[in-house]
Amino acid sequence: MSKLRFELFTLMVVAMFFSVACSKKVAKAVPPPPPAPVAPSATLAANPSMVQQGQPTELIWSTSNATDITIAGVGALPASGSRRLTPQVSTTYTLVAKGPGGTQDATARVTVNPTAAKTHSPNDADLFSKNIKDVFFDYDRYNLRADEAPVTRNDAAFLAQHPNVRVVIEGHCDDRGSEEYNLALGASRADTVKNALEQQGVSADRIKTISYGKEKPFCSQDDEQCWQQNRRDHFVFQR
Repeated sequence: MSKLRFELFTLMVVAMFFSVACSKKVAKAVPPPPPAPVAPSATLAANPSMVQQGQPTELIWSTSNATDITIAGVGALPASGSRRLTPQVSTTYTLVAKGPGGTQDATARVTVNPTAAKTHSPNDADLFSKNIKDVFFDYDRYNLRADEAPVTRNDAAFLAQHPNVRVVIEGHCDDRGSEEYNLALGASRADTVKNALEQQGVSADRIKTISYGKEKPFCSQDDEQCWQQNRRDHFVFQR
């Protein structure tokens, strides 16, 4: 074989090789699948977890991989933080953290101990209404009855023990007689009891008197039992 033919043959072989090589398809690179979303994490704590009624506590939370964080009764929250609350009853708080990877809950309980019931301390007005008694009179009379004298002594003793209390004595009558007559009779009855209190040591400047005559009856029946209820000196508390 001549040299020329050999070179031609070589060129043909090389050309055929490149032709076959170029005809092969090059495999495309396939990217790996993205990683699965990470599940959220969440923690919730209360400090302190036990309080007396009316005292505050602080909820403290932390989350990750969450896009929606809520606590029932509190509302939407940032990824982490704290919130000061004052629950009135024992409460379990539930935090819900939601994200592409799922949902995660966390809870914290706050125990609320009720405050001890306050013992009511009666004030002067309460004591006045329980201890001061009205004084009753006979028909068409303003002098102090013998059976009513102990009442005035007890009233005076209470007023002596409570020197800051002042009193108005209202004179009342039954509905028999004229309005003018009963106003005068009521005034005399009020003065009678005022004088009795003063004699037992109650300062006159702590006592005022007024007469209502038959204007403000305590009983509206037209009989002796009812009239007796209306013939009285009634005490009104003043500070």
